[in-house]
Amino acid sequence: MPIKIPNSLPATGTLQNENVFVMTETRALKQDIRPLHILILNLMPTKVVTETQLLRVLSNTPLQVEIELMQTSTYSPKNTSSEHLSTFYKTFDEIKDSKYDGLIITGAPIEKMEFEEVDYWDELVEIMEWSKQNVYSTLHLCWGAFAGLYYHYGIQKYNLDQKLFGVFEHQVLNKKSPLMRGIDDVFFCPHSRYTEVTRKDIMRENALELVSYSPEAGVFAVIGDNGRQIFLTGHGEYDAETLALEYERDLEKGLVIDMPKNYYPNNNIKAKPIVRWRSAGSLIFTNWLNYYVYQTTPYDLNMLNTEE
Repeated sequence: MPIKIPNSLPATGTLQNENVFVMTETRALKQDIRPLHILILNLMPTKVVTETQLLRVLSNTPLQVEIELMQTSTYSPKNTSSEHLSTFYKTFDEIKDSKYDGLIITGAPIEKMEFEEVDYWDELVEIMEWSKQNVYSTLHLCWGAFAGLYYHYGIQKYNLDQKLFGVFEHQVLNKKSPLMRGIDDVFFCPHSRYTEVTRKDIMRENALELVSYSPEAGVFAVIGDNGRQIFLTGHGEYDAETLALEYERDLEKGLVIDMPKNYYPNNNIKAKPIVRWRSAGSLIFTNWLNYYVYQTTPYDLNMLNTEE
């Protein structure tokens, strides 16, 4: 897809080197069409890495997509330069009078904390409430999915005995769901988390539909309010090396951590991981953009909540 991002964003060069079609602001201005306006609330500490991963999976569609990046104002990340943040990121106060076709809320490495203990929880609640009237469809990822399920539907998260870490098989439960369109009956997706939501709790909420589940990793894809809220507990956007880098980081911290499952060939940490999740991960993001954003959002975003 022509994905419109700032000319000087670090991800631009990376994606162009990967033969991903990136449209700079200069070229986008010459196209007389309305792009989809997508806001990304990036809660991850390594923001440049997450930006690149998300822009990569959002790039596989013929639609023109205009990206804006947002950070919380109540917490300042330590792993991203202030120059990068001031150049490319906005705060909620700067965008709250705007409307968007879609919003992505990322995960964050704070899973073991109670939601209300998170420094920026009140701000996140304000953003999620605002999104009901100002965003057509919101895609929540990993901890962002747990936070959204908790805030919107009262779904509790539960601590796991050990970190769920690796690449796992998933099943499509509803083959007619547009989110799962074109996905194999069984597909792979990485997970890296200490908490879960249960299938029983999801099934008990009438406004939610469970469309994909993993026998080992549990709940994966959940659709709420006919696609206005979508939740993914895994990481289809991950790079080939992401789990390896997380594993090395945890070992350096002295944490008790098992090798990521189904990741290294023959469990040899010196072997290059085989990527088995890229096509399914890209397709899920593409399906979200196409069927839950482009096909349903009104042309005039001021009419967001007057058309269905």
